[in-house]
Amino acid sequence: MRKELLKYNIAFFLLIVSLFLSSTVFAHTINYALEKSPTQAVLLYYLKLGFHHIIPGGLDHILFVSALCLLSNKIKTILWQATAFTVAHSVTLALSMKNIIVVPSAITEPIIASSICFVAIENILFSQLKPWRIGIVFMFGLIHGMGFASALNEIGLPPNKFYTSILAFNGGVELGQAAIIVMIFASIVGLWGKKTWYRQRIVYPLSVIIALIAGYWTITRLFFN
Repeated sequence: MRKELLKYNIAFFLLIVSLFLSSTVFAHTINYALEKSPTQAVLLYYLKLGFHHIIPGGLDHILFVSALCLLSNKIKTILWQATAFTVAHSVTLALSMKNIIVVPSAITEPIIASSICFVAIENILFSQLKPWRIGIVFMFGLIHGMGFASALNEIGLPPNKFYTSILAFNGGVELGQAAIIVMIFASIVGLWGKKTWYRQRIVYPLSVIIALIAGYWTITRLFFN
């Protein structure tokens, strides 16, 4: 089973690399309404936008981060994964909005859904952080960053405050993710993580539910959108 999972990891890595190599570049949308707004107003606007993209608007991202938190009851394990995810999506968010690399949402959205399913299934198969998990979470973070860019591109960026806007949006996304981690750790992992029945009664059922939801999303995004 573990050898098969490792083969799947390698195949998924190659798929993502191929997406980068075949990307189509386009210009990001310009938000002229905020062009003359003061910097503080722009910061606050995109900070809120980034946070709301996660909570309450990003159920898929909420489930992904929640699944990351369920692997282990050690906060170090959660932080390693969250850091890899954050670094990765920050990179592709910036690159996508700078028109360096863009993958169509028709490709990224099914992969985002399948990434949630993958992480949830790994939670069932493994109880400790494996070296490849960090790499896979990083690769998934690259795809999620493109999803963030797609959402941000719908609103657009003011031409004279590009970096201010994108940093504020990313900051809002990080605050949303941090809020999820705190809530999951405080309400689930911190309370019951050291119980002998934790994996059987908490991790397995929640991971199965997350995997089923994500599997449904993957199918619908692939064949019905």
